[in-house]
Amino acid sequence: MSTPPRFEVLTAETLKPEQQGLADQVMKVSSIGLGGPYNPMLRSPVMGQAMFDLMAYLRWKTSVPLRLNEFAILIIARQWRSQVEWFAHAPIALRSGLAQNVIDELKANQRPSGMQADEDTVFDFVTELTKQNRVSDKTFARAKDILGEQGVVDLTVVTGTYVTVAMLLAMAEQSVPPGKEEPFKPGEA
Repeated sequence: MSTPPRFEVLTAETLKPEQQGLADQVMKVSSIGLGGPYNPMLRSPVMGQAMFDLMAYLRWKTSVPLRLNEFAILIIARQWRSQVEWFAHAPIALRSGLAQNVIDELKANQRPSGMQADEDTVFDFVTELTKQNRVSDKTFARAKDILGEQGVVDLTVVTGTYVTVAMLLAMAEQSVPPGKEEPFKPGEA
């Protein structure tokens, strides 16, 4: 990590009573403990709880298949060079069936080759939405055919939510857990 996080990482001993409930929930599901986005989220426990609940839906109850959902998160992580998002979600994406070459090429800031048709659609949808601030009729129709109306809404919300997560991480200068390697190196495009 190039700089220390702006917020000291909370521990069981430093939690305030109003942070404890959310921290307990985080510890049940987090591979990075109270670090990552949870560290700044705990500074605003009411907002943090609402965000945690939304993220729980988007991770485990969304209508978007896990492979595509994780791909969308990785697209945002790459756009933001979000160390924690990539660190946490690349292994999940791989386990959920996203091909290693797709992950590697995305990490190298390339449009992945060999994407499945639904992955190609998710890539276009997320990229258009975040880079052009709109989704073309053609891409929308493709996404709706693959995901349905609820899926298009869920994909849009996962995209925006993980932009918010990337913003929290960037603001807090939060990186991967101590002793772990950052996915994006200084000077990489």
